[in-house]
Amino acid sequence: MAFALPTDLTPELVPFAWLIGTWEGMGRLGEGEAEDEYFWQQATFSDVGGPYLEYRSESWLADAEGNKLRLLTVETGFWSLDREQLEADAGPGMIPGDVFPVLRSADDVQQLHTKDGFKIQAHIVQPGGISELYYGLIDGPRVQLATEGLLRSKNAKHYASSTRIYGLVNGELFWRWDVSMGNLELKAHASAALKRVAADESTK
Repeated sequence: MAFALPTDLTPELVPFAWLIGTWEGMGRLGEGEAEDEYFWQQATFSDVGGPYLEYRSESWLADAEGNKLRLLTVETGFWSLDREQLEADAGPGMIPGDVFPVLRSADDVQQLHTKDGFKIQAHIVQPGGISELYYGLIDGPRVQLATEGLLRSKNAKHYASSTRIYGLVNGELFWRWDVSMGNLELKAHASAALKRVAADESTK
């Protein structure tokens, strides 16, 4: 579908503009081999008016035709540029920030650009008592993330670290998630190719 980049974003969200919207499609668990199971996913990146994106993903075990069989997981979180929080920023909690954004123009944001892209952070919460803090880079239509910190509840399953990569290729969002369950070795966990969908076309 045709997509026009938003023109009224908070300046800090401009590097993320290509991600904003709802994406749906099929993926495979593990390495994506013939015996690996299929899943269907809907991922949404929403501009809610602040200097961050709200993220939500819902994934279902599926058959090869894309029919949903049972819920696998739901994730929620926030993505933003990785920068020092200043007095003018909102928070913590409900402490209001200044009326105007801290970074007020594209030039202000561009000053944070490095030779490798913009440094970003993503906080993602999973069911089962797992909360991940990722640091990484966004460079044009490419994202690389790796866990910097991970919090598990006392009853959570073991989960040590992970990486996620995203890329926009021919209008589709390709991503891969690698996970370590307790040693230094990251193994393929899941990957998918998602298409952008209009709000009135998304599948609930």
